[in-house]
This record gives sequence, structure tokens and C-alpha cells, in this order.
Amino acid sequence: MQIVLASVFGRLIRMGRLTVNWPDGSVSVYGSGLGLQAAIRLRDHRTIRRLALNPALAVGEAYMEGGLVPIGCGIRDVLDLLMTNLSAGGGQAGLTLRRLARRLHRSNSPARARRNVAHHYDLDHRLYSLFLDRDLQYSCAYFPRGDETLDEAQAAKKRLVAAKLLLDRPGLRVLDIGCGWGGLALTLARDHGARVTGITLSMEQLAVARQRAQAEGLDQLVSFELQDYRLVQDRFDRIVSVGMFEHVGTGSYDEFFRTVRRCLAPDGVALLHSIGNSGPPSVTNPWLAKYIFPGGYSPSLSEVFPAVERSGLVATDVEILRLHYAETLLHWQRRFAAHRDRVASLYDERFCRMFEFYLAGCELAFRRQGEMVFQIQLAARADAVPLARSYLLATEGSVAARQLQAAD
Repeated sequence: MQIVLASVFGRLIRMGRLTVNWPDGSVSVYGSGLGLQAAIRLRDHRTIRRLALNPALAVGEAYMEGGLVPIGCGIRDVLDLLMTNLSAGGGQAGLTLRRLARRLHRSNSPARARRNVAHHYDLDHRLYSLFLDRDLQYSCAYFPRGDETLDEAQAAKKRLVAAKLLLDRPGLRVLDIGCGWGGLALTLARDHGARVTGITLSMEQLAVARQRAQAEGLDQLVSFELQDYRLVQDRFDRIVSVGMFEHVGTGSYDEFFRTVRRCLAPDGVALLHSIGNSGPPSVTNPWLAKYIFPGGYSPSLSEVFPAVERSGLVATDVEILRLHYAETLLHWQRRFAAHRDRVASLYDERFCRMFEFYLAGCELAFRRQGEMVFQIQLAARADAVPLARSYLLATEGSVAARQLQAAD
């Protein structure tokens, strides 16, 4: 199998240089030597066999288990070299397999959705507090200048979301689908006087969100419930969903948007914020699906808009956030590295390597492989929002000014 894997490396690495230390002590160098540089040690023949047979799954597993060890660099450097060359090669070899595998993302019953959420979001919230911002925003931040701190960029994201929701008067009823640890819901109540219902399928997130609402004295404005979005019956002036649509499943897109339409007031406004894929429909990386986000999927816009159209909703604004999530993930990686010992005390070394691989791989997917974030503003009526986007800057600016004044 060493000959097979060596052939794979020889065909793949065209830009940069990859140095491989084999289990028998031999060393091979692949690539032009110009640009990205990385070196690895492969500890045993079992690792070689797995890498040759199923690299998309085995690279991450080998790093987690210690079979693949970066030498003089980090796993991010290794992944950057590999993913840059994969992107340059066009990735046509696996296109048919990816199309066939898409059917795995179609079914997502309420029971399966709950299990998938528990796998990742019911981890100890202390883990997330070590690398997220102060408000525990576990979604793409917004870097309008590019040099914001993580906390500043997450605050900017929430201002952008609020502006697109047109929270122009207090008392508006807002549904937050996939509310996480409650940060966005609490912000909309605190800064805009909204009455927010946040729903989640994570027991851990629910407990933290409720504690936060009570501690801030906002439990009269904000309520958090353990509920599937499909079971919501009330009607709301505004609906927002940030970082949850990736878990809906392609077979449930029609149901998701029909639910939004049913629960949205006639003059209401909704905002969907989701990871997406700028290319044609594909499939989730098998390592990510197995270890991090079972059931997760980054849709292409061509998969989303037909469901929007069939629901009767009107798309009133679309924005693509290209590299904002790459920058967010880079901040998370740095914070994770700074607190790595504390993470290891919560879990173990294998878990730390799993999370390092996850954060680095996702960052590079946004930089090298066409992942992006889209925000789609939706309404039941075309005249529910202003004619021009100038209101967004005005609203963001006024909220930022109020927050600055309150801080002083």
C-alpha cells in the first residue's frame, strides 16, 4: 500500500512541497517546492492502508489517533497544502460518488435531528467558553473592516442581523430557530425591546440560555424552549435562524420554509443565516459527518431557492459573506490553542486533536474550497422592507452608537 499512497501523493502535490517520513525510515518529497511547505510522519502500515483506501475519512482519523504526525508544522499547514492542491485539481474524480451520497442528507426526522444535535451541541459548555467570544456566538462573525477582534466581529454580526430584521419598534415578537446559548435572543431583547422565543434541541444550550436570561433580568422578554421548529404553532412578527439550517436536511427544506411562512405575520420579516456551498450540490466530508456534525450539510443556493419559491415567501435581500467564517475560525483556532491544556483536562488528547482538525479543516474549506455563508431576508409581502439597502447602514450605525454610549 505504500506504493499506492506514494503514487497518490505524486499525482496530487503539484504546488508547494510535502515531505513524508515512512514507517520504514525512508523519506519522500513531493511537489515543486515553491509555496506551501509541510512534513508528516506516518507511524505504521495500518495508517498507510487506510489513507490509500479512504483518504477523506482517514486523514482526520490518523491525526486523531497519532498515526499521522506533523513534523515542524501544525495540522493546519498539512491541510492547507493538501486542500490547495485538491482545489487546483478540480476534484472531478469523486463527483459521481458525491452526487450518489447526497441522498444520505435527505432524511432528518425530529428524533434524528435531536440525536444529531446532542452529538455536538450537548458537549460541556465550558469547552465552548474557552474558544468562543464572550457571548458564546457559535456561528460566523462579521468583519466589516477586517481587523476586528472576535468579540467586536460577533457584535457586528448581531447588529447586521438585527438591521435586516427591521426591529423598528419595541415589543415585536421574534422567533429564534436554533437559539444556541441564547446570545442573539438576549441581544435582540436588550437592545431592541423585542419579545423573543428561542427554540433549540440541545439540553445543554437550553439550560445555559435560561440561566443567562434570568441572570440578566431578561426572562420577562425572552423565553427558551426545547422544541423542534416543525412543532411551532404561534405567529411572529420576525423570525431568525442563524447557523441551524445546515442541520435541516435537504429533504426537509420545503417543510422548513413552509413553517416559516405559516408562523410569519402577514407584514413580517425573516432572516436565514447559513453556511452554504458556492458550487453545485455536493456532500459533507465523511470525517466531519462522522465526528463533528452528523446530518450536517452545506447547501448550494440552487437547492435553497426552489424551496423558498414553493413556500410563497419572497426573497427581499441576499448577501454572501465570503471569507468572514474563515476569519472567525482562525480566531477560534488561536483561542483553542491558548487553552488547549484546559480542554485536555475536560476531555483528552484525542479529543483535542479532533477539534484542532475540525477547526483547521473548516477554516480552509472556506478559504480554498468554496464554502461561504449566505443571509437571505424573507417576507410574506414584497413591500415589507424598504426599497433600498441604505436602511441597513443607518440601523447598524444607530445601534452601534447606542451600545457605545451605554458602555461609557
